[in-house]
Amino acid sequence: MTDRRHVLTPDALSMMDIIARTGSFAAAARELGKVPSALTYNVRQLEEALDVLLFDRRSRQAQLTAAGEELLREGRRLLMQMDAVANRVQRVAQGWEAQLTIAIDNAMAPRALFDLIAAFYELRTELPGAAAPAAPPTRLKVRSEVLSGTWEALVSGEADIAIGLPGDRTGPSIQCAPLGDMEFVLVVAPHHPLAAQPDPISVETLAAHRIITVADTARDLQPVTVGVLPGQDVLTMPSMAAKLEAQLRGLGCGFLPEPLVRRHIEAGRLVQKATDQPRRVTAIHYAWRQTSAQPGKALGWWLQQLESPATRSALLAQHEGLIL
Repeated sequence: MTDRRHVLTPDALSMMDIIARTGSFAAAARELGKVPSALTYNVRQLEEALDVLLFDRRSRQAQLTAAGEELLREGRRLLMQMDAVANRVQRVAQGWEAQLTIAIDNAMAPRALFDLIAAFYELRTELPGAAAPAAPPTRLKVRSEVLSGTWEALVSGEADIAIGLPGDRTGPSIQCAPLGDMEFVLVVAPHHPLAAQPDPISVETLAAHRIITVADTARDLQPVTVGVLPGQDVLTMPSMAAKLEAQLRGLGCGFLPEPLVRRHIEAGRLVQKATDQPRRVTAIHYAWRQTSAQPGKALGWWLQQLESPATRSALLAQHEGLIL
């Protein structure tokens, strides 16, 4: 039996499409510039390789069998995919990365991130020979990380850009820039014991109550725990959304980004408490891996967006909506 991989070629699939579209072997042969017997021979090769009948021999027209219909349907899909791959390869050759991985800290505002993703997909790139501009060929991959895990994703090579790093970071082939300052405030549910305590809350009083934290996602680097006092009971949650929910339920106290809890404080669902310690304001940065003089076009676009003060502010403050 003929190897089916050798006969299921783009030319063979295209031939099937033309025969079905023109309705006869003779008409298809004229369009392809061949004699009908050549098409008949090629169809028989396909049938022998697949061990099926593709056309009903009882019909005077090129009537497809059920198997033929399936081959035609899948063949058309494969031909479209081949064209898409060819176009993608051409655009990648023009400087677009095949994939861009973004590690974003869980404290960043997801709404702003989704706005950036949507804007990226709305881009249109010119391709020589293409009928119309197309969307960027770069596939985006987003990783939600926490604390050291955000930095680890970048330095390990698993991410191309990291957004939401606490503090300025440096490393081989890594550049860093400031995103802005983020204030973390102590909040509790109205029915939590600390809600009735007079401000400012002392360290000793705070240490006597369970604190809620978010687990650092670092696997190889040393995980970081922020705000936990010696001997304090700790409830560790997997995400900022889970931490917020736990605090709304009064399961503990904790520090959360002020923009995230602002609407809950205004609505009375959370109570902000002052402490006898300095305000917790963290300088947030973003960093990216760049091994050549010029970044790829996808990374370059994201870096250009992050240069905008409005984009930086949105990532720090636009916390309405879902949390990653």
